[in-house]
Amino acid sequence: MAKLAMVFGVLIALVGVTGYVETHFWHALIPVVLGLLLILLGFLASTEDAKRRMLAMHIAVTIGLLGFLGTIPGLIAMGGYLSGHAPDAVAGVQVGHKLAAEVQSVTSILCLIFVLLCVRSFIAARRARA
Repeated sequence: MAKLAMVFGVLIALVGVTGYVETHFWHALIPVVLGLLLILLGFLASTEDAKRRMLAMHIAVTIGLLGFLGTIPGLIAMGGYLSGHAPDAVAGVQVGHKLAAEVQSVTSILCLIFVLLCVRSFIAARRARA
């Protein structure tokens, strides 16, 4: 699971860097911070100590969940763009640039996949202990 956290951290960070290069808005770097946290926690989870590994991965999945929840407005805005009209505001958050909605959507999907894979692994580990 530690490698999974690092891989998703790299992917999410690349989404943020790409968004920043395309828009030059510093807000696009938020996924980079999220990705770096996942990479750090994945590195910390690469230990033989089961308690530290569990703690690091539980923190990582919590950060992934927060990343997903924080990017839901981008998913909603992207739905608006795909349906043919540009939304002015989604849930009180201004989403004025289609690329910003795309970056949030990709980040959201990556975070959701990461969370689901972690939950599946946690359930399997619990069943293995029982």
